Order: sequence, then structure tokens, then C-alpha cells
Amino acid sequence: MKNHFLILLIYINFYSLNAQHTYPESIANEVETALSHYPELANVVIDFKFKNKIKKSTMQAQPNFSSVLCAKSKRTYRILISKSFRIGEMVYDTKNIPSTVLIGWLGHELGHIMDYQHRSGLNLIGFGLGYLFSEKSMKKAERSADTFAVIHGMEKYILATKNFILHEAGFSDIYINRIKRFYLSPEEIMILVKEREEKAKLSSENN
Repeated sequence: MKNHFLILLIYINFYSLNAQHTYPESIANEVETALSHYPELANVVIDFKFKNKIKKSTMQAQPNFSSVLCAKSKRTYRILISKSFRIGEMVYDTKNIPSTVLIGWLGHELGHIMDYQHRSGLNLIGFGLGYLFSEKSMKKAERSADTFAVIHGMEKYILATKNFILHEAGFSDIYINRIKRFYLSPEEIMILVKEREEKAKLSSENN
């Protein structure tokens, strides 16, 4: 009985008290910071979990297959996070990268979920197939996720992530070129920020 109680305490310690969002305690601050920018997702079920390896990626946002055809309010998601990533001959734990970088990565994945929430079940299935088999669809999806993140005020973190990948971490040229090809550039992000601020100013003046 004592052992069962200890296991329960450990379980609670590893996950959020928000029943909608579960995540490892080791990245609680980063997950909660990223989620704070997306109030629309407060009641959306999202499970953040580490995975040993994710092909060609560090993180991956997915709808749970059993919920794809459910009403949007009933749909559930998971964000898979690679436990580690390799740079040259060195392997690094994802949880130990700079906090702002990790928040930016998570914010991008939450941008994907915002995109998914705007789609019907059938549209989401078609979207998934397009992502798998069409580079054009993949590029559109990744740029859309970046856009959602910037619209939600996450440009500081998104730019930190891009700077880490493009200039600091020492990733291979293949990976860097992939990021440049499929995602928004820092210059494009700043254009979106300016547009957002101008729109907010105009709205304030009209009110």
C-alpha cells in the first residue's frame, strides 16, 4: 500500500494539475509559458510526452487518431518531444537546451494544434496525407504554425529557436537548409510582428 501511494505521488509530481494538459515536470515551466500564449487551447486536451527518437524532427504535434472525426471540442492531441538530439558527434538532452529555445519549439507545435483546430475531421486527414507526401503541403503547414505562434505574441521565443538552430547549435547544413526551406525566416517573422502591431493600433484607435 505504501509503495502504491509513493507511485501516485511521483505520478502527480510529473504532470500538470490541469486535467486538460499533461507534461513531464522537467519541462513544466516551458510548457506552461508556451501554453499561456494560447488561451484558446485552455480546454483542449494535450499530452506532452518524451519519445526516444522522432524521425527528421525534434518535436511533433499530432491529433490522437481516435479523436480525428470527433467534434473539434472533443478532439485530443499529443506533442511528442525527442528526448535527445545529435549535433555532430555529440548527443544533447532536449530538456537541457536554453529555456527560451525550448519554449519557442513548443510554441511552434502549439501553432500546429491551432491550425488543426480550425479543420474538420476529413480536412485534417487530407492535411496529414499532404504533409507526408507533398513538400509544398509540408512547407505551408510549417509556415502556418510559425504564423500562429507569432500572432499569439511568441516571436521572442520563435526567433530564439531559429537563432539557436541556424547560428548557435552547430547543426548540419542539411538540417539548417531544411529549416530555411520550410519555415518562416526571421525577416518574415518581423514583418508579421509589424503587421500585428499596426492592426492592434488601428483597432485601439477605432475603439
